[in-house]
Amino acid sequence: MIKARHIFLAILLAGRFGSPAAAETPPIVAPEGDRFALTPAEGGYVRLNKETGAVSYCSVKDGVAVCRLGAEERAALEAEIDRLRKENAMLKARAEAAPVPPATRPNATPSEEEFERALSFTERFLRRIMRLFREETSPGGAL
Repeated sequence: MIKARHIFLAILLAGRFGSPAAAETPPIVAPEGDRFALTPAEGGYVRLNKETGAVSYCSVKDGVAVCRLGAEERAALEAEIDRLRKENAMLKARAEAAPVPPATRPNATPSEEEFERALSFTERFLRRIMRLFREETSPGGAL
């Protein structure tokens, strides 16, 4: 964070002394509590993130503001991308090594064996229920 502030000051001083227009233009400072401060620089603005100290160079091209990261921010971003790639590779390897659950067939018709088992269970259930009804309604039954 200290280096970013030093870079910001160096860019600010270079911008102020390198161009008369920049020396005459006061820096654009966002209202208190806002995150960024913009300072005119040759061909654009230097943007300071007041929370992190990160510095970016911004310019307007075709009506769109384009900001480029400073060297430190780019290096940090690339380091984070590398870390995430390694973590992703590790997680993929772990997932491939994990036991695979048995394949399920969502919304598939049952196999012939599964159908016969279910039919057999249903048939036994119905026969038992019918026997209980006959026993209950027979002359020697409780009803």
